[in-house]
Amino acid sequence: MKKIYMSALFLCATAVLYSQNVLWQKDIKSSTQDFLSQVTTTIDGQYLITGSSIQSSKLQAEGNKQNNGYDFHLVKLNQQGEEVWEKYFSGQNHDFLSAAVNTQEGGFLLAGTSYSGKGMDKKEDSKGGSDLWLIKINEFGEEQWQKTLGTASDEEARTVIQTTDLGYFVAGNVQNSTKGFGSKDIWIIRLDKTGKQTSELILGGKGLDEVEKMIPTKDGGVLLGIYSRSSEVRGTGSMSNSQKSKPENTYPISRFAKTTTNEGEGDYWIIKLSKDGKVEWEKNYGGKADDHLRTLALTSTGYLIGGESRSERSGNKTAGIEEGTDLWLISLNERGEELWQKSYNFKNRDVLMGMSVISGMMEAGSGKSNENTTKGILLGGYTQAEGRIESDDETFWMLYLDQEGKEQWRKHVKGESRKKEERLSDIKLNRDGSIILAGTSAEELGKENWKIVKLGDGQIDQLIEKQDIRVYPNPVSDYTYVEIGYEFKEADILLYDMSGKLLQQTKTKNKVTKINTQPLIQGAYLITIKTDTSKTANAKLIKK
Repeated sequence: MKKIYMSALFLCATAVLYSQNVLWQKDIKSSTQDFLSQVTTTIDGQYLITGSSIQSSKLQAEGNKQNNGYDFHLVKLNQQGEEVWEKYFSGQNHDFLSAAVNTQEGGFLLAGTSYSGKGMDKKEDSKGGSDLWLIKINEFGEEQWQKTLGTASDEEARTVIQTTDLGYFVAGNVQNSTKGFGSKDIWIIRLDKTGKQTSELILGGKGLDEVEKMIPTKDGGVLLGIYSRSSEVRGTGSMSNSQKSKPENTYPISRFAKTTTNEGEGDYWIIKLSKDGKVEWEKNYGGKADDHLRTLALTSTGYLIGGESRSERSGNKTAGIEEGTDLWLISLNERGEELWQKSYNFKNRDVLMGMSVISGMMEAGSGKSNENTTKGILLGGYTQAEGRIESDDETFWMLYLDQEGKEQWRKHVKGESRKKEERLSDIKLNRDGSIILAGTSAEELGKENWKIVKLGDGQIDQLIEKQDIRVYPNPVSDYTYVEIGYEFKEADILLYDMSGKLLQQTKTKNKVTKINTQPLIQGAYLITIKTDTSKTANAKLIKK
């Protein structure tokens, strides 16, 4: 678990082969089937790897709490891929960690599905069936608070975001709820920053609906991406009708019935919520077969919706398929109106697991010099054989598109080693143009290791706008982050007051470094960086 592999990268590309190299690879070993849910990039450029694991007998012998079931499993890596800490959160039964979000205060909120009652690390009783288990931790993995949310029905957590007021939206699914519409509905809960529940929303159609992704929007609202096998609910009157809260509830409970019609077996169902959790609009996209939404992203013009499709041109799907399951992307404006849709094929069953958008400032003379524009789209996933084996099956892949969805290049990533079964779970694009790919790697199913690869890509690096120095947040009350935009091996970060007196000096090898400003009094300061390459840069810092 401790070893980091520095290695070459084997690439297959259908376009020009651009400069790309493995910066580091981290293999987290296991003897059981481990599930990796996502990689979360912290504000200071570190990485939290989250998923679910059965702890090894060695860890149990060392005194770790264990129930021989799945536990929340977290590993934090620094910017060089070295392990900072590892944590488990255990209940008395199976507990599956689905999602995490880094908070503006510097910690994380974890959201998972728990089959456990009170005991071990779990501090609240089960509500019945499976529940949502939320744990707020600081940057060191120490618990700050936790909540168990649920009803007598079965609930499962899927995704979580932080809101502009430092609260949270948590999205999951609920089966056969008395407050629902079909066999499985969407359950949206809003919490304040202390974890207190402030509202609840049930969304669904007459069938099965599963939320796959949720992202914050520019106006402080939320975009939901749902895999829907539901027809619309007829005769419900208004689109959204609120129920009176039960006496024990101090928050509103709302219901929203699906009004759009499915085109096939399964469709993309997209819902925009306002910042107070009310439905603003909904859209349904699909062909006659099964179309499975996986991920969402913000663009300069609106939203990008991505997933897989088995549908030929039919319904309101205008992009066909070549073979098996193809990738299907839809670009919408902020009102939910279609801009374009495209499909892409790697052969056999293609699975999209992540999507990042590269943005930059408008060119001078455009009349919109202060607005960001989308420069490119990076997709990540893997391909399954479905009956035949090809050399790139079960291998991490990346697909790079321009802002209009036109393919620029595709590459398969094998890293230091290539196992028989490799499935990408998440992909993240860093501000410096590097890429993190996180997934599982195994010689046989049931014995998955976690495989984390950090890449540098020459073409993407050219698209990233860099500043010599960035300081954020600024103004600051507690901690600020200093980001160095050019290459170096070691740098000094110097903090001066306005009289020129040196107050702090910090040595760093990181592109992003956390600086404590709590001892400073209110006023203006100067931050200077000096690197081993003899480059310097300055920035003004305001302490609130």
